[in-house]
Amino acid sequence: MIPISYNLRSLSARKRTTAASALGIALVVFVLSSTLMLGNGVRETLGSSGSRDMAIVVRKGSEAELESTVEQPQIGLVLAAPGVKKGEDGRPLGVGEVIIVAALEKLGTEGMSNVQVRGVTEDSTRLRPEVRVIAGRPPTPGTDEVMIGRSIRGRFKGVDLDQTLDLKKNRPVRVVGVFASGGSSYESEVWVDLDFLRSAFGREGMVSSVRVRLESPAAFEGFEAGVEQDKSLGLEARQEREFYESQGQATGAFVTIMGSVISFFFALGAMIGAAITMFAAVAHRQREIGILRAIGFTRLQVLTAFLAESFALALAGGLAGVAASLGMGLVKFSMMNFASWSEISFSFTPTPGILLTALVFAAGMGLIGGFLPALRAARISPARAMRG
Repeated sequence: MIPISYNLRSLSARKRTTAASALGIALVVFVLSSTLMLGNGVRETLGSSGSRDMAIVVRKGSEAELESTVEQPQIGLVLAAPGVKKGEDGRPLGVGEVIIVAALEKLGTEGMSNVQVRGVTEDSTRLRPEVRVIAGRPPTPGTDEVMIGRSIRGRFKGVDLDQTLDLKKNRPVRVVGVFASGGSSYESEVWVDLDFLRSAFGREGMVSSVRVRLESPAAFEGFEAGVEQDKSLGLEARQEREFYESQGQATGAFVTIMGSVISFFFALGAMIGAAITMFAAVAHRQREIGILRAIGFTRLQVLTAFLAESFALALAGGLAGVAASLGMGLVKFSMMNFASWSEISFSFTPTPGILLTALVFAAGMGLIGGFLPALRAARISPARAMRG
């Protein structure tokens, strides 16, 4: 077997071509890894918005709260369903909320974008203990005061502490607080008083959804049966976490597919670059290869040695690309959520599986790109190589 040190010395002897090929592979791995991390971040952000001991009730057939309407009298029926947990005061832990989208002017770039606005009550924060005000104060109920999620703070005109924004023409609201919610999609929303929002948008007597806290995740089936037994109501109960995870599927799939397509074409270029590098190495080392064959190394051993060289080159580039992609974990990326048609901020969320996939992809590029040059090296005639 030809020593690995032989391959490493060969790579170090061609510093420029080796670095160029490794950089191309690193770029591909960076794009692929970042794309997979973003797709995972989409699913994590939306999935973390829900809890398995929470249920959401929407109009039957609605894929998002935005397209759902629940009549005010139906809220009481939902809260009276079996399995709903009661608070210390004996009241069911549940609330009806309204969802609308407002077109706001983006800062730092031209154009408008949709932001999701949620009409809430004091019970809304009681249902979500993870929500905490990190700047300013909570809005006063019954007023035009709002609080904003930290992910959209400063990204839109008027969306910052002590500033004013228009949810609708001649309907200004004042930002008095900024809240965090464990990185969930709520951090990309504006929260406003429920009655104020219904009055401003003509939604009196209805809500978009009803949320309840269940006695336990196992109580969902009984709650679901209680809500859906009266078919005339036309309501559907979903576990909150599953509801949000389903919303992230389309956006996550779009990001992953687009990134994978881009990575594929980049990979073709990187493999061609690696192949050119290895072909050049074979051309300049024919005498060397002839000596290896003459002293007893077989064609298979020569083939394996050159594949190992290409593999090492690809692995070095892959490690560099993965390391660079980890830095994207510090970046917030905003895009349209296809379920709610509003802008949501996501993080690049790495996992060991994603990083391993990127490294395997890099190794595959090295083996594919290096196979033909390695095969050519293995077929070189020792006598001809020595004469050359």
